[in-house]
Amino acid sequence: QVRSDELLHSMLPLSVVEDLREGRRARGTHHEAVTILFSDIVGFTDISSRNKPQQVCNMLDELYTCFDTISSFFDVYKVETIGDAYMVLGGAPNVCPPSEAAEKVALFALAALEAVRNFRQAHGATVLIRCGMASGPVVA
Repeated sequence: QVRSDELLHSMLPLSVVEDLREGRRARGTHHEAVTILFSDIVGFTDISSRNKPQQVCNMLDELYTCFDTISSFFDVYKVETIGDAYMVLGGAPNVCPPSEAAEKVALFALAALEAVRNFRQAHGATVLIRCGMASGPVVA
């Protein structure tokens, strides 16, 4: 039971886990102003073609485990990791003022860029990320 709870909490917001546990349909909540960050690895297709699959998986795991730590530090919510894409959200599900949400996400972005710089130095790898941010209303 503890292990399944940990898995659910790593993938879903607490409110969704509670709804599902109690047999309720998970509901979306309207948030008037949040900030989301989208990031991906520049040239990921080329990197994948030049390396063995296990090397690519190890790189992503190491880099995104670091990003997970950074997201906890800045209290932003990791929305999704798909392939080389990494997304975080400020202002939901942990509600905060819009300017604070934007600041948390921007600080996450700067720390992620620094983590990539350190990753390149440690591994001698050519890894760059693109980051984009947007603010506005969402239902999540």
